[in-house]
Amino acid sequence: MKKRIEFIFLDIRFWIILFFIIRLVGITNPPLEVAHNWRQTVVAMVSRNFLEIDNNILYPRVDFAGEKSGITGMEFPLLNYLIYLVSEIFGYEHWYGRLINLIVSSFGLFYFYQLIKKYFEPKIAFNATLVLLFSIWFSYSRKIMPDTFAMSFIIVSIYYGSNYLDNKQKTNQYISLLLYALVLSLGALSKLPSAYLLIVFVVFFLNKEILLKRKIVFSLASLAALFFPVLWYFYWVPYLVETYGFWHFFMGKSISQGFLEISENILPTLYRFYDTAIKYVGFGAFLFGLIYGIINKQRMLIYVLTISFLGFLIVIFKAGFHFPHHSYYIIPFVPVMALVAGYGIVILPIKYQCILLGLIAVEGIANQQHDFFIKENQVYQLKLEEKVAQFIGKNDLVIINGGDSPQAIYFAHRKGWTAKNEEIQTPLFMDSLTNLGAKYLIIDKVNVDLKMLPYHLINDDDDYSIYQLKN
Repeated sequence: MKKRIEFIFLDIRFWIILFFIIRLVGITNPPLEVAHNWRQTVVAMVSRNFLEIDNNILYPRVDFAGEKSGITGMEFPLLNYLIYLVSEIFGYEHWYGRLINLIVSSFGLFYFYQLIKKYFEPKIAFNATLVLLFSIWFSYSRKIMPDTFAMSFIIVSIYYGSNYLDNKQKTNQYISLLLYALVLSLGALSKLPSAYLLIVFVVFFLNKEILLKRKIVFSLASLAALFFPVLWYFYWVPYLVETYGFWHFFMGKSISQGFLEISENILPTLYRFYDTAIKYVGFGAFLFGLIYGIINKQRMLIYVLTISFLGFLIVIFKAGFHFPHHSYYIIPFVPVMALVAGYGIVILPIKYQCILLGLIAVEGIANQQHDFFIKENQVYQLKLEEKVAQFIGKNDLVIINGGDSPQAIYFAHRKGWTAKNEEIQTPLFMDSLTNLGAKYLIIDKVNVDLKMLPYHLINDDDDYSIYQLKN
């Protein structure tokens, strides 16, 4: 019995399933938690619009484009469309994206383990997977966002791509190549920066034991797989923006501009590595693994880390100011850090490995547990749609003082504009939107209670004021 228990605890599937279940806590929460609730509402509203307006995946639309259709260029809406498909069966709910992301990201963890185990000791793969599990992935794998979702596809694609190149697995090599290309395309479409990790294949191309013919076929398959992501982001996204007149999606900055912005924000940029990614204990394990790997000339480890970091620098510089100011931008590099940390941990005696992994788990979970619960002072937003429905028609355009966040307009379940408080108090600004078709103004009084607005007040309560605008 003791051996059986030890066997179970040393099976990575046990831990992935266990923490899958743990992360089901609050899985039905609406996007009202502390971190990046605004980003999640964008994904959710696009999904809802597929259900209610048009289910053509090529034309994603948002709710905050004013009088326009809302169709705009953005990340390929694969996660959004999966939410839509579930909604077609069960009816729309805010939280479907959480569960879908959690399922896909859990498979990503398993394939990460399988991939690392192929080229390093199983113990390193085990430790690295646990570090990744307790990293920023712990909370972001259950958010309605495509970041860990896309990276999971990329990890799966690298696994099958490596199977084709090294030909070590007893599976049909062309099936591996097909799966590699298909999953790669889905991952890169879902989040283009995630594809940077393909740079690890440089290690395979430097391997003289792999036949040149195999490398050529692999390269052609890679180009074919990346054709659709390139077409989407560099042709279709600009086309949608130009055709439908609404820009929303951030396509990055020039490398030079991004480099300048990063150099001006070097400390918060470093913070994303030593804190946000795998927290302090995990980062300590990462440094230990890095130093020990260099001393012991662990070439594969150093090659993977160096090549990946050089590739990720492009992502950092393209993001510029956004990288140090948005925590989820570090997510694509976390698997690499987890690998190095896993290598550092395995050097220790088994007793201390367990203690260190326990500390990493406690620190990671403790610093992310708040994201499993919604903010009580934001629950009032869940009643907004019901209140709005009493006074505002489904097709009437509204203005709401949500600032830069689309969260309020999402919960209102109406279309129109989200504006800043000072803009709403500017007659010229309000007149311009009224001329474009705005019929109602919704004031979130928790945000700010604006008094004496020159419009017809039709409803007022503790949370919201609703005004009818002049037509």
